[in-house]
Amino acid sequence: MLIRNCAGGVVFYEDEVFLLLNDKGEWVLPKGLIREGAYSQDVALQRVKAEAGIDAAVVEVAGETHYEFYSISRKMPVCNQIIWYAMRAQSRDYQVDESQGFVGGGWFPYEKGLAQVTYTQDRNLVEQAHRVLQGR
Repeated sequence: MLIRNCAGGVVFYEDEVFLLLNDKGEWVLPKGLIREGAYSQDVALQRVKAEAGIDAAVVEVAGETHYEFYSISRKMPVCNQIIWYAMRAQSRDYQVDESQGFVGGGWFPYEKGLAQVTYTQDRNLVEQAHRVLQGR
């Protein structure tokens, strides 16, 4: 099994969370692969900027997740291990990068965004990030 370390951001502006809609119809959070020598926090910020066009600042670690899938191109199972950061956006401006497989995205009020998220692990991260950001 190929194990890949990744990092991502749970981005809030005031009490709204940002979600991306991928080409499979899944509402997800921005994330990406940590390449050798890179810092997870930097990768998370870069992926938020690259995938969503959002300038954000890391507040604190929100949690970790992992999931497995079978890669047809690699012909082997893959496990993505992701460290997530609670982030605050500097504005509501965003620009979804459709070249990376996203067909939409946007800001959602916390409760609506929570219900919108496709995966339970991501939903738990949104809850955790919201708690972290409310405490500051």
